[in-house]
Amino acid sequence: MVAVVTPDGFCLYANAGLETMIGQSRRSLVKSSLLDWFREPAQLHEAIQAVSRNEFATRRFEGALRRSVVGFTDPLPVHVIVSQTEPSHQRILVEMLEIEQQTRQDREERAMGQAQITKELIRNLAHEIKNPLGGIRGAAQLLAMDLPSPELTEYTQVIIHEADRLQTLVDRLLAPHRKPHVIGDVNIHEVCERVRALVLAEHSRGLSVERDYDASLPEFRGDREQLIQALLNIVHNACQALNERIEQGDARIVLRTRVARQVTIGKQRYRLALELHVEDNGPGIPDSLKERIFYPLVSGREGGSGLGLTLAQTFVQQHQGTIECDSEPGRTVFKILIPLP
Repeated sequence: MVAVVTPDGFCLYANAGLETMIGQSRRSLVKSSLLDWFREPAQLHEAIQAVSRNEFATRRFEGALRRSVVGFTDPLPVHVIVSQTEPSHQRILVEMLEIEQQTRQDREERAMGQAQITKELIRNLAHEIKNPLGGIRGAAQLLAMDLPSPELTEYTQVIIHEADRLQTLVDRLLAPHRKPHVIGDVNIHEVCERVRALVLAEHSRGLSVERDYDASLPEFRGDREQLIQALLNIVHNACQALNERIEQGDARIVLRTRVARQVTIGKQRYRLALELHVEDNGPGIPDSLKERIFYPLVSGREGGSGLGLTLAQTFVQQHQGTIECDSEPGRTVFKILIPLP
């Protein structure tokens, strides 16, 4: 949210973000004082005056922005940056960042940076493991041919089986880098229905998968198969967390789609975005795993590979999107955000 004001706070310009957040048209905003829209205007007035007198090039503080949007009566906490724009200091730039949004943006940037570092580490490690695996498997096969006793070949079969299992794991680690993009028009509800059908075929009893779709969502360009795999991985994780409830017969997953407006993903602002929620009524994610669930090889269940959510995040990031998670006992929500045209 951006405004340009005079040294006394009179608004000369307001961008669309400020217009949307306050709930007033730009025409009405530029006819008023920006100070009127702050719960404590004295702090903003002091900062504008100090910058206009060239005492500071920039001033920062925490404030609260009043709103007249229906349903949003509480002031919006914002981080305010007041800066000079010209040598005469008669036009002052005021930037307002939602504190919650800034926190989320910092978290997303850290997650994306960590994901990139982890991705490169895993890829390099996978390549290093792949080469000796072939030699181990080949040596075990040759040894099996020369062993005199069938009982002894059981040991070589164990070696071959475990080498194959590791090979499968390595292939899954490398899959996101190898798989070519097949770009086309994607209908997110077709993706949801495909995943829903697959899950219900696997869990025909004890689990309900409910739909809550926004039919106004447009198609967008993307890789349909990657998105199916990403959503399937998230829903499969939910099913595994719901095992006890499935046995009791009251397990529930909700697939919910909405249009999100004025969304920031990373450092990029998008006018529209797809918001896809996967909600379950499972036990929730342990606190010890919440910050690490998208890391590779981190799993909350016995025998899990810890790759499902990592691959899901990778595929969504390849669509310039991100995945967020909010979890508490009885309710876990994974939210996929993907920009729309």
